[in-house]
Amino acid sequence: MEASRPSRQVVLFFISLCSSGMWCEPFRYSVPEGKKAGSIVANVLKDLKVNVKELSARRAQLISKTSGQDFQLDPHSGNIILRDKIDREALCGLSDPCILFFEIVLENPLQVFRIEVQVEDVNDNSPTFSQNQFLFEIPEQTPINVHFPLESAHDLDKGENAIQNYILSPNEYFKLDVQSQNDGRKYAELLLTKPLDREVIPQFILTLEAVDGGIPRRTGTAQIIIDILDTNDNVPQFEQTVYKVQLMENSHPGSLVAKVEATDKDIGSNAHIIYTFSQAPAEVLRSFRLNNHTGEITLVGKLDYEKKHNYELNIKATDGGGLSAYCKVLIDIEDENDNYPEVTISSITNPLPENSPPETLLAVFSVKDEDSGHNARTTCNIDANLPFQLKPTKNNYYQLVTQQPLDREETPQYNITITATDQGSPRLTSVTVISILLSDVNDNPPMFERSFYNLHLRENNIPGLLIGSVHAVDVDTEENAKVTYSLLFGKIREEPASSYISINSETGNLYAIRSMDYEDIQDFQVMVRAVDNGSPPLSSETMVQVLIMDENDNVPFILCPLQNSTSPSNDLVPWGAETGYLVTKVVAVDRDSGQNSWLSYQLLKATDPSLFAVGTQNGEVKTMRPMNTRDSFKHTLIVVVRDNGHPPQSASATLRILLVDGFSEPYMKIMDNPTGEILQEGDHTLTMYLIICLVAISSIFLLSVMVFIATKFQKRRKFIGSSASNFPGGPNLQDKCVDSNSGTSSQAYSYEVCLADGSLSSEFKFLRPFFPVFTMEHPKSMLNPQIPLSKQFTESAYCPPKFGSSFF
Repeated sequence: MEASRPSRQVVLFFISLCSSGMWCEPFRYSVPEGKKAGSIVANVLKDLKVNVKELSARRAQLISKTSGQDFQLDPHSGNIILRDKIDREALCGLSDPCILFFEIVLENPLQVFRIEVQVEDVNDNSPTFSQNQFLFEIPEQTPINVHFPLESAHDLDKGENAIQNYILSPNEYFKLDVQSQNDGRKYAELLLTKPLDREVIPQFILTLEAVDGGIPRRTGTAQIIIDILDTNDNVPQFEQTVYKVQLMENSHPGSLVAKVEATDKDIGSNAHIIYTFSQAPAEVLRSFRLNNHTGEITLVGKLDYEKKHNYELNIKATDGGGLSAYCKVLIDIEDENDNYPEVTISSITNPLPENSPPETLLAVFSVKDEDSGHNARTTCNIDANLPFQLKPTKNNYYQLVTQQPLDREETPQYNITITATDQGSPRLTSVTVISILLSDVNDNPPMFERSFYNLHLRENNIPGLLIGSVHAVDVDTEENAKVTYSLLFGKIREEPASSYISINSETGNLYAIRSMDYEDIQDFQVMVRAVDNGSPPLSSETMVQVLIMDENDNVPFILCPLQNSTSPSNDLVPWGAETGYLVTKVVAVDRDSGQNSWLSYQLLKATDPSLFAVGTQNGEVKTMRPMNTRDSFKHTLIVVVRDNGHPPQSASATLRILLVDGFSEPYMKIMDNPTGEILQEGDHTLTMYLIICLVAISSIFLLSVMVFIATKFQKRRKFIGSSASNFPGGPNLQDKCVDSNSGTSSQAYSYEVCLADGSLSSEFKFLRPFFPVFTMEHPKSMLNPQIPLSKQFTESAYCPPKFGSSFF
């Protein structure tokens, strides 16, 4: 920028010199537009009077005096060259001629030369209109020879290349009048040559063509659209004067009812028809809407055939010029089955007593349908499985009556569904539910949960102890279901039942009045009655059996040997007894029952524990080994009897055993010898006789057993009575005999030893086989619970054998 500033000052200096009177003639050149870039415009060497070397040495420059750098100077050839394709219209626009100004500056010495380049026009632009279409609106009553100016076309070219003429497409109504302006430019006007009729030809479409004078000739076109404006000279006409429409009453709002249409041969505002109701009542305006522009009648309200059957609508059509026409729309409403049957309850009995007899009136109701004709006919029914019946009467009234006996306890409430159906298509059904409660009647007695109650009570209970409870249910309600319990009058062992047991009248709990003793009473029965609070009251009974449960509260009682005897009991054992010799048997009973009466025997203490043993189950005392001379002749055994209760009870028996050589003389000698010395050398003859007697007795015993087995089921009691009367002492002697097989275990044989009173101090009287009246397997069966054991058993009645024997 700093280097170029002096040069510009020099140029300005020379320009000022030229303007002051120095003669500076410019060099003029011309170039046609449209040349390509790189084309040579002119060579300035000759005009500048310099050669190529000097031009380059003097640093020649081409400076444009106008905007743009479309030209450049080649310093090596002196040619002015186009940089870009040149366009006259772009450089100069409408200016004519189009001249561009330049300066060539040479240095050393400084010289400035003016250059003018004229861009020559070429017919490279066609005439154009500002729009492709031009719209004209001409009223149909316009007179002829009226001019309508048209917009001129534009051509960027100049001179002969500009627009020279306008041409209009052929037609009968218009022609073109071409005129020239003061500057020579052409323009055109339309001329109306024939009267217009819009109803004949409503619109003209013409083509306007602009032609220039260039070679080759160029043209431009535009379309002229002429709309003939209407005059309101036609009245609207409806297609029909009366429209008839049938409309269903269930049509939805917004549904199209009808469409009226009027036509007008005019156009524009004159043909624009507005539809309106004419003298329409309020009910029409509430139900229908008229589209002012389309003539469509739509439903805006809900129709109801039952309120209005038909409508009459008056429609007026008015065009834009104020001309009107009229028509009428008749709308008939068709009935639809759109109303459900309505059930109206007139009277009802609620609650209903459950003992109501059949044909009892329960409710009265009516059925109504707002529809008409077939749609209003109705039928009514209820569920078939209900104990009720519908009876139709006049004027669509129905009676609901009972058909079967009712039971509140089975069904306390009925929901009766009344279904009303009309005969329309489709059928409409309404449902009404009547809830009927049954009031209770005392028709059900209290019912015990069980017909027989088994209650258990342990003996020795505390008085007032709860035994159990009974419960009765009454399916009635309220007071009819309130149950009271009581004991029926009865006796237990000749005493009132109320002295044994009591009952809570509200809860049914049973309580023991007294302490029970299983050995005194094992069970008792009472009747319990349950009575409701209805009117009249109903009742039912049940049997209650109370079973007394045994407790281990009795000590085993030793029957043999009796422990309350004043005379000691001695058992004799021969010196020659072998192992297993039966010495005696301890017999005991227990007044308890079950496992509390199961007894076991145990040898608690003995003079020689190795000599004797006691059977755990049967109480038999037997030798454990053979006797020898070293053994003591007198032995004392203590046998303990225990039951199986919890806790166990026990009793003990003391046995005294003497070892002897014989049963008569040695026995008498022992009794007379207070020192207890052993006798020497017994009478062997007596022993032999004794053995013979024992064999005979054993034979008789075996024979008796065989006879007993054969006749025990037929003549048992008779045989026992006759046998007892054949022996000395008669029947009373039997009471002094004890079964040697008594106890908790049985033997294969039975025998009895009978001794006279005071057998310990008297002689051995007799030994006989005997068929027992009872066995000791169940000793309690022969005991009287009212008499203490100490009084029932005496030494004279029950006694063990006084000597041992192999068949005992």
